[in-house]
Amino acid sequence: MKIVFMGTPEFAVASLDALLQAGLDVVAVVTAADKPAGRGQKLSESAVKKYAVAKGIPVLQPLKLKDPEFIEELKAFKADLQVVVAFRMLPEVVWNMPPKGTINLHASLLPQYRGAAPINHVIINGEKESGATTFFLKHEIDTGDIIFSDAVAITDDESAGSLHDKLMDLGANLLVRTVKAIEANDYNEIPQPESDELKMAPKIFKEFCKVDWNQPSQTVYNHIRGLSPYPTAFTTFNDKALKIFGAVLEEKEPGISAGAFLTDGKTFLKFATKDGFLKVTDIQYEGKKRMPIEEFLRGIRL
Repeated sequence: MKIVFMGTPEFAVASLDALLQAGLDVVAVVTAADKPAGRGQKLSESAVKKYAVAKGIPVLQPLKLKDPEFIEELKAFKADLQVVVAFRMLPEVVWNMPPKGTINLHASLLPQYRGAAPINHVIINGEKESGATTFFLKHEIDTGDIIFSDAVAITDDESAGSLHDKLMDLGANLLVRTVKAIEANDYNEIPQPESDELKMAPKIFKEFCKVDWNQPSQTVYNHIRGLSPYPTAFTTFNDKALKIFGAVLEEKEPGISAGAFLTDGKTFLKFATKDGFLKVTDIQYEGKKRMPIEEFLRGIRL
């Protein structure tokens, strides 16, 4: 069975590697176009492209997925199945091309947390469980019939970064299981239930990342964890942006207004919330590198 793989970031590399390790026939990879990055604005290749080139797999990098030239190139590979992991929304002319369809690996337990940022939102909302789901693509995003899903527990101190790594491995294994089931025609398609209580996972913008210290401590803590290490929660401190990668809950009546801070100038910096404190442990001050709070306090005059 010939497979075309579509993906861009590191999360997708684990899935592509798992398919190859399982002996499955990936005949081509579709990934994002190279983009200028860094101070020198040199063209940067996606993680998936770097991996595919190292493995000698042909790579397509269309700017527009409806480009007739790209469509013809894609057709020429005569794929039986297309696999999508962390890529763009596909037009019907692409996802409807292979005889066995196009499947997607999504980093949540669908139908919950449809959207671009499921790993972030599931922690921000204080969930205790997440997972990965494979499903067939159709018109509406993340709504296709489910093939398989696997769950994973979310610990109390889980960050988006640690959950990303868990789901990257879990999802890769789930994807191999799914592709083999499709190859053997041994699977059931389960329609996704619709409900007014579904939680969504929309793309995250900068204004969403600003910490609201007027919220309860647990809510702020979840917000920080769910945005760490990227795109990162931040607050304004001495009129500059202070990114917060890690924090510790302190259940103690604040006695000061929400957003105000306490510090000994050496070992701790903590901000008051609606009902307690959050002691920041891992930060990045505007114009500086990321560092532990002790190092930050040694270098700043408050």
